[in-house]
Amino acid sequence: MRKILLVLLVVAFIIGCTEPPKLEHKSSIKVSYSAEVDSLAKDGRLLLMLSSDDGNEPRFQINDGLNTQLIFGMNVENWAKDSVLTFDESVFGYPYESLKDVPPGEYNVQALLNVYETFNLSTGHTVKLPMDNGEGQKWNKSPGNLYSKPFKIRVASNGFENVSVNLDQVIPVIEEPEDTEWIKHVKVKSERLSEFWGRDIYLGAHVLLPKGFEEHPEAKYPLMVFHGHFPSDFGGFRTTPPDPNLKPEYSERFSLGGYNIIQQQEAYDFYKRWNEPDFPRFIVLQIQHPTPYYDDSYAVNSASQGPYGDAITYELIPEIEKQFRGMGEGWSRFLYGGSTGGWEALAVQVKYPDEYNGCFAACPDPIDFRAYTLTNIYEDENAYFYKSAHKTLEVPSHRNYLGQIQSTLRQGNHLELVLGDKSRSGQQWDIWEATYSPQGDDGYPERIWDKKTGDIDHDVAEYWKENFDLRHILERDWDKLGDNLKGKIHIYCGDMDNYYLNNAVYLMEDFLESTTDPYYEGEVKYGDRDEHCWNGDPDQPNAITRLRYNTMYVPKIMERIEKSAPRGADLTSWRYK
Repeated sequence: MRKILLVLLVVAFIIGCTEPPKLEHKSSIKVSYSAEVDSLAKDGRLLLMLSSDDGNEPRFQINDGLNTQLIFGMNVENWAKDSVLTFDESVFGYPYESLKDVPPGEYNVQALLNVYETFNLSTGHTVKLPMDNGEGQKWNKSPGNLYSKPFKIRVASNGFENVSVNLDQVIPVIEEPEDTEWIKHVKVKSERLSEFWGRDIYLGAHVLLPKGFEEHPEAKYPLMVFHGHFPSDFGGFRTTPPDPNLKPEYSERFSLGGYNIIQQQEAYDFYKRWNEPDFPRFIVLQIQHPTPYYDDSYAVNSASQGPYGDAITYELIPEIEKQFRGMGEGWSRFLYGGSTGGWEALAVQVKYPDEYNGCFAACPDPIDFRAYTLTNIYEDENAYFYKSAHKTLEVPSHRNYLGQIQSTLRQGNHLELVLGDKSRSGQQWDIWEATYSPQGDDGYPERIWDKKTGDIDHDVAEYWKENFDLRHILERDWDKLGDNLKGKIHIYCGDMDNYYLNNAVYLMEDFLESTTDPYYEGEVKYGDRDEHCWNGDPDQPNAITRLRYNTMYVPKIMERIEKSAPRGADLTSWRYK
C-alpha cells in the first residue's frame, strides 16, 4: 500500500512540474459586404479598426498622435458581394504591425471600404484611386464608402477567432452649399485636367463678394486668393452675432474654453470689418481642388496629378474674374494661406511670377528639402532613424512648443501605408510624393523613400530638387525671376512649429537675404515660441490670428498696389465707401 502511495505521489509531482501545453495564438476577422448596400464588384482599400475607446466610432479615432486606435488594411480588387475576405496575422497594421500584437482586452471593431475608381490617364497608364466625393478626401467620411456598425469583441491572451464583420452601411451624399447674398459658389470644368484624367474634372470656387457689388456695376475688383485645405464652404464669415444658445466647447489644440464661440465672434467681426467705409473692396476666392490623392492639388502642375497649376491660373481664376468683375491683371491678384496653403501661395507666386503681385506664406510646408521637416533628402540615407553605429533613435515628426514629442516619421508613414499603398492614403507624406515625384512605370508616384524602412531614393530626391524645392529654384533662377519677384515674397513661421517647418524657412531666409541685383525686398518673420500655424501677428496667439487671414494682410496688399500698379491702372472704381 505504501509503495502504491509513493508511486502516486511521484507521478503527481512530475505532472505538477510539467508546463501545461501552450495554446496556439490565432487572430483573424472575416469581412463581407451585403448586396443590400451595393451589388457591384468593388475595388478599393479595405480597413479594419479596433478601438478600446467608447467615445466615438473607431473610424473617427485613427491618427498618428498618442490617442490613436488600431487599424489594419488590405487592397481588394473585383470584390464580389457576399464573398468573404480575411484579416489574419499577416496583414500589416498600425500602431501594431500584426493582429497577433494586439493586447488582451475589450475592443470595438469596425470595417470600412474606401472605394477606388479606375482612371485612364493621358500618359497611357491606368490607375485605381479614391475619387473625391465632396468631402475633401476623407476616407472615413467619403460618400459611397461602405462600412459596418461597431460592435464589441474580446481579445484573449491567445488572440481571437470566429469574428465576422458585414459592411451594411453606406456613407450618404453631401449636400452642396447654397449661394447667399455675400457668398457665391462656382464650378468650372477644366479642359486641361479632364484631358489628363480621362474624365470630366471640375474646379470649385467659393467667392466672397465685396460690399456694394450690385450697387456699383462700374467697379472692377482686385482678387485675393486664400489657399489652403479643402473648404466645404467659405469659412470665417458670419452676418449675425454668435448664437447665444451655443454650448461652449473646449479646444484641446489651443487649451482654450469656448473656442466655438470665439470662432463665431471672429467671423462676425470679419463681416463688420468687410462692411466698414474705409475697407478696400476685394473679391476673395477659396478654391476646391481635391484630387484622387489628397484634399487639394498643391496648386501646381505635377506628373501624377496633372496640370492643376495651369488649370487654376489660366482657367478657374479668369472665369471667376469674368463672372464677378475682377481686374483680370497680374498686378491686382494676391495669394495667401497657411501650412499647405502657405506652400501653395509661395509656389504659385514663384511658378507664375507675372500672374500674381504678392504672396503671404504662413508656416509653409517644407520650402527647402534640405529641411524636409527633420530630413535632408539629399544627404541623409534614411528618413526614419538617425545615423548611429550602436544606437537606434527615431526621427520625430510632431512636437509641442516645449519640444515634447507626439509622433515619429516612421509611425506616421506606417499609418499611411496601412491606409493605402502607392501613395493612396490621402495623407500628408503621400500627397507630397504625389505632387513632387516623377510618375512611375505603373502610373503611380515614385517613392521618395521605402515606406516600410525609410531608405531614401536619391534619384527621386534629385527630381524633387529641380522641380519643387522652392529655395533651390529661386537660387538657381534668381537672375531670371528676381525682377518679377522683388517685393512679392512674405513668409511667416513660429520658431516652435509643431512640424519643424521653421527649419526650411531659416534656409530660405538665408538665401533671400543674400540676394542682390535685385534684393528681394520682402520679409521673413518668426513668432517666438509659436506653434503651427503662426501667420505674422506678434500681438495675438495662433488661436486668434488663424481666424483673420482675410483681413490681416490687406494693409500690405494696399501698400503693394500703390507701389506697383502700372500707369493707367484702375485704382478708384473699387474704393467706394
